[in-house]
Amino acid sequence: MKLYYAPGACSLAVHIALRESGVSFELERVDLRTKKTERGADYLAINPKGYVPALGLDEGGVLTEASACLQYVGDRRPEAQLAPPCGSLPRYRLVEWLGFIATELHKQFAPFWHRGSDEVRHASGLRIAARLAYIDERLDGQPHLLGEAFTVADAYLYVMTTWAQRFEIDLAQWPNVSSFAERVAQRPSVVEARLVEGLDKA
Repeated sequence: MKLYYAPGACSLAVHIALRESGVSFELERVDLRTKKTERGADYLAINPKGYVPALGLDEGGVLTEASACLQYVGDRRPEAQLAPPCGSLPRYRLVEWLGFIATELHKQFAPFWHRGSDEVRHASGLRIAARLAYIDERLDGQPHLLGEAFTVADAYLYVMTTWAQRFEIDLAQWPNVSSFAERVAQRPSVVEARLVEGLDKA
């Protein structure tokens, strides 16, 4: 597999999941401004949507959208327990969390990334706070979204917590989310992915 990524983007969640799974993969960085990959390829020819992640599959073809890529990676190595078995209720809980993170949390950051007006940013910030408060309640008494096991949904949520911190949203007001972010940041997969993407220094 090959992951097309941009440092710190939501593709970081897929990068973390790949390292957690132990499957073999390559990385190719994408310049989202020029739509060129680090090897000079036209990224729009790879993913016409123009954003990351995109996952080049061993069997051919490209998969896009973080929630789809995360489930695909989770299913490549079932023994890693990154995604519950298809058809099980825990799997639908995973899908539920991925959908919530993608549509209710991830998209609220758009005005921050794309320099929306102060008014729009404020409104989005309130929605982000409401979503994080909901997550904080669900994390009460458990280390991860589905309980004890770290899943691909946790990788996705972790990236959202880094975005919150980037845009000076103080996680301390949601202690369960804050402790979750701190725990996940210490996972070897996260440490290594952040180093490789240049987000941290060795």
